[in-house]
Parts: sequence; structure tokens; C-alpha cells
Amino acid sequence: MADKTIKRKHYLLFIAGGLSVILFLLLFNKTVHYTSTNEFCNSCHVHDHAEVSWKLSPHHNTQSGVSVNCVDCHLPPEDQTARFLTRKAYHGFKDLYAYLTLEPEEIDWAAKRSNEAAKHFVYEDGCIKCHTNMFPASLNEKGSQQHIKYMRDPENSSCLQCHHNVGHYRGEVNLMEEEEATGPKEIYAELTKVTEFKTFEEKLPGTSVSFKMVAIPGGQFKMGSPVDEVYRGRDEGPARDVEVNKFWMAEIEVSWTEYLAFFGATGSQGRKEAVEVDEETDGVSGATPPWGAPDQGWGKGTRPAITMSHLAAETYCRWLTQETGRKYRLPTEAEWEYAARAGTQTPYFFEGSPKDYEADGFLKKLFGSNTEVIDKFAISHLNSPSKTQKPESVEANAFGLKNMLGNVAEFCLDFYDPKVYGKYPKGLVKNPRGPRNGAEHVVRGGSFKNSPKDLRAARRDFTKTEAWLVTDPQIPKSIWWYSDTKSVGFRVVCEYDEKTINQ
Repeated sequence: MADKTIKRKHYLLFIAGGLSVILFLLLFNKTVHYTSTNEFCNSCHVHDHAEVSWKLSPHHNTQSGVSVNCVDCHLPPEDQTARFLTRKAYHGFKDLYAYLTLEPEEIDWAAKRSNEAAKHFVYEDGCIKCHTNMFPASLNEKGSQQHIKYMRDPENSSCLQCHHNVGHYRGEVNLMEEEEATGPKEIYAELTKVTEFKTFEEKLPGTSVSFKMVAIPGGQFKMGSPVDEVYRGRDEGPARDVEVNKFWMAEIEVSWTEYLAFFGATGSQGRKEAVEVDEETDGVSGATPPWGAPDQGWGKGTRPAITMSHLAAETYCRWLTQETGRKYRLPTEAEWEYAARAGTQTPYFFEGSPKDYEADGFLKKLFGSNTEVIDKFAISHLNSPSKTQKPESVEANAFGLKNMLGNVAEFCLDFYDPKVYGKYPKGLVKNPRGPRNGAEHVVRGGSFKNSPKDLRAARRDFTKTEAWLVTDPQIPKSIWWYSDTKSVGFRVVCEYDEKTINQ
């Protein structure tokens, strides 16, 4: 009798345990299902316009009426159970933390719209699960080429390269669109007359575009960095005595307003990926239309123009020369450093050492460093919300130039050679122009992405053409626009000679 009672208890416990497991699984599945609905996602998501932009996107506003849900893109497919649940938990806790601790205006939404950021919360498994036929009848030739490229090299390809606008509507990409309505603007009828070597306002006839060209007196300086400068790079020496002639340099980096005047005058949908010179037509053929929004949605206006190639920057200078009759070009590396230093020989043209501002060491990483001075003169990762800023955000150096350090790095005319300083003739070097040829060009100044050590006046960098075009989905890749760098722009110089002066 006792044995039967014990067996009956074990039997009841087994049934109760089984029912508990079934109940738990049912509740668990219900919970997983409920927390995967669009309504649940939108109930606490701090992305204040996520639902509206999703409903306007091709993944919801479709002809067939089929709507893609949040989890279809932002989680792995459910049949990958373990990965689905672990990523769901990760994103859930991350979003909950943001909901409880952050304000929406504190988050840099523009940075999160980039392809680099999207890779962390958009899963291509979902794309492939739904789009099983990668070569539908409606696919054009260009699309077919890209899908073949994707299949051959999935490691260096991504659906987001071409289809960045399908999940959340971002608005139509229009390169010529004004940043904001500012009312009627004066259209300049005549070219600016320059009668002496002094700062002047260049006004482009037939446009409302003008920009200040600062007169930079010629002189001598020590190019490069001393051996004891902290964070010194191997390519910054040996330091050389250099002399440069006087020249004009733009007060600010070439802005979108300036660059769009060039694009509007020389670019069109029919341009080929080649450089053409035709004196009888437009003289200079400009850039083909960009792939996507070249300003990254950060705004145009006086913000520095970005994502154009070194070739495009040089072509802009050729166009400016044609329009004004003055010789415009990119600055040589020597001219750039001379102008950036503005009579100083310290790491920056303002007070302080890179050690003062760099967050090196445990205490500085914990409590931060005093960046009050550097923040006045340079846009770096310390004071930029991961994007370019307008020129009025900083003060000028002693020559009157803004953003020589930070905001965007700047193209120089010279080809890059890490050992070029040691190859110049002994003694005083006059107006050096770097090596005669090379694969890449010098880039100077650092950007909003860099830390203080990379904003030093002597710090050298160079273009990385292949790396900066990895995700360009076009075949062949563009010679006009970079797909993978958003932190490089340029400023122009105008050569001084007797022909420049209007008699």
C-alpha cells in the first residue's frame, strides 16, 4: 500500500512537472511573440520617428499590402532559435536602458543611420530569407551586376550598400536641395576685382556664392615636428627649414554651398566616369551624381563639403580657375602647414600640449581632461556629435583661418611619401611640392572623428583610395565620390602673381 502511495505521488509530481514545463513554454512563446510585435517595439522605443518613417518605407508602403515587421530586419530569423533569442535579449536590454536613462535629443540619430552603425542592428539573414530570388525579372542590369558581386564576395558586400532607404524612409536624395530657406539672395553680376595683395571676398558671377580668401604672407618656418614632440609620427621628420611664397587661402573649408555651385554648373546625369576638357562647351566636366546623400543628412550650407574624391577636389579648383581667371588649386603640404601654424612652432597654433588634452591614463579616462582651450579652436571627437560642424563653431588662428585643425581633414596637392622630408636638398627648401608621382595624396589637419593627438599641425596622413571605396556598389567604382570616408574635405588656395592683380 505504501509503495502504491509513493508511486502515485511520483506520478502526480511528474504530471505537475510536465504541465509546468508546458505552461512555461506556452507563456515563454507568448512572451516572445508579444515582445516581437511592432506595437511592443514602438511602445518604448526612443527613436521618436521610427514608426512614421517605417510606414513610409518600401517595406510597409507596398503595392501588395505585405508589411515587413521590425523584427524581420532587426533580429535574425526565428528559425535560428538560439541566435534569435540571444540577440533579442541583447537589443531588448539595450533599448530598455536607453528608454530609462537617455533623452531622445541626446542620441546622435544621424550617426546611427550610417551603414557602419546599421550593421550592428540590421541582419542580412532576414533580407535573404524574404528575397530568395536575387534575379527577378524586374531587376535592371546594374542591379544584376551588384547581386553577382554580392554573391561572389559577401564578406566585402552588404545589402545596405544599395538598399539603405528601404527600412525607414529618409526623404528623396537631392544634392541640389537647399539646406534651409533663407530668402532672396543677391546674384553677383561681376567678378571680384583684386588690386593688391590683401584679403578679399571672391564673388562668383551669376551665382549668390561668395567666400573669403585670406592673404597669407610668405615666410620661413620649421616644417615637421621635433624628435621630442609627443605622439610624433615617423613620417613627420626630419624637420626642415622651409620657405613659401605669399598666397591666398580660403578662410574656411570649401562648403556645400560653394561645391554645389560647381556641381550645378558642370555635373549632370549623363556624365561618364571620366574627366573631360572641352573648351568649346563647359570647359570642365564635373562629377557624376553621388550614390546616396553625400552630406550624410548632416546638412549642407556652410558645413564643409565631404565624400568627394581628391580628383573631384582638383576638378573643382580647375573650374574655379576658369570662372575667376585666377589660379586656384589645392594647397601644397608646405603651404598648408605654414598656414596652420600661423607663426607658431608648437604642436598646435594655440596653447597646450597634446598630453594636456588626450585622455591618456586611468584618471583622465575616468574623469576626463580639461579641453576648454582646444574646444575653442578645433572640432574633434571631444566636442562633435559625430559629424561636421559649421565654421562659426570655432575661432580662427592668427592668420584668420578657421578649422585648420579638425572638423574635416583636408586634401593637399602633394603625393604622399613618408620619407620625403629627408629627400629634399640640404639647407633652406623653397616652395617644396613633394614627390613627382605616387599612388596616394597627402591629407592634413585631422577631423571631427580624431582625438587631440591627431590634430597636431605636423601630423601627416594620406588618402586611402581602395579602402575608401570598398562599399561603393557601382561597377566601375566612382572616381568622383568616396563611399567609405565622411571626414575628409578640402580648402583652396589662390596663387599670387602679377596677372592675379587687376590693373
